[in-house]
Amino acid sequence: MESGQLVAVFGAYGHTGRFVVAELAARGYVPVPSGRNAQALQELAEEQGLDARVATVEDAASLDRALAGTVAVINCAGPFATTTGPVIEAALRAKIPYLDVAAELEANLDTFARYRDRAREAGAVIVPAMAFFGGLGDLLATAAMGDWTAADEAHIAYALSSWRPTAGTRLSGAVSRERRGDVRLRYRGGEWERRTDAPPTLQWTFPEPTGVRDVIGEFTMADVVTVPQHLSIPDVTTYMTVEAVRDVATPDTPAPIAAGEGGRSDQTFLVDAVVRSGGVERRATAGGRDIYAVTAPLVAEALERVLTGRTTSAGVASAGEIFDAPDFLHALAPYIALDLPPQGA
Repeated sequence: MESGQLVAVFGAYGHTGRFVVAELAARGYVPVPSGRNAQALQELAEEQGLDARVATVEDAASLDRALAGTVAVINCAGPFATTTGPVIEAALRAKIPYLDVAAELEANLDTFARYRDRAREAGAVIVPAMAFFGGLGDLLATAAMGDWTAADEAHIAYALSSWRPTAGTRLSGAVSRERRGDVRLRYRGGEWERRTDAPPTLQWTFPEPTGVRDVIGEFTMADVVTVPQHLSIPDVTTYMTVEAVRDVATPDTPAPIAAGEGGRSDQTFLVDAVVRSGGVERRATAGGRDIYAVTAPLVAEALERVLTGRTTSAGVASAGEIFDAPDFLHALAPYIALDLPPQGA
């Protein structure tokens, strides 16, 4: 990596954006904070000693100015249904890679559908959902898959000690619900189903010491978008612990609170990815602290690999498709505890 490269961070002053800015700076990049809120940008710029660039998705010229001279852009600004298209277009004009941390199902589906062919033809790199939801689960499922070329089903279960949603999480969720209406999405038989029944409450046996926990089944997260984009698995399901669902659904659940240096909260997580084929099961797990904070090393590691050519594809690609999943996960060892199947097992 060449020290001092400029990287635009759209939505840099948001909760996750601040973690991303700090991680980029720690890796030797020069973050270029960008977004619509001039006051928040200025405050962040003064705190970090950076040059901010005000830009809005309604003004393409302002986005072009924000990306000028940068080597890539990371979009941290939700709702992503509004921001992904304009920021991707700006990245394509600037001929630089685009990465985002979107967890919105519809926004990620739109990115793959609208830009896959165009980005491939242009030789551009677009990596959506390079975050805790969408990125980490996809990498774990890919690592669990190993040398299998196809599997019958994939299950990704989340055990969160709590879920204090940020303002951005709440806004993105509201936009998704508005677009989706009174239905929920499920991926079965290689197709998306729109369902009106309530998702089931089940039990999931996580590795110890977490053990058996009540979970909401078919709690569809961004991994259900990213995994089938490159893995031949017709049924992909995600699960969330009941307490975490209750937290995020309660209007007065407070936002995350920093609990120590670096701004991370005391929230802990365990992600359990299980892939099954012909009665054989493979599992990969990752545990750590603060789902928002861990997004920063995920997207920063992805950026570094894109810029240094450590990728396996171009165009629009999810994490497990464009990167060597086990190698990528091991690079996150300072941030997460891993249990991966042996290579080729």
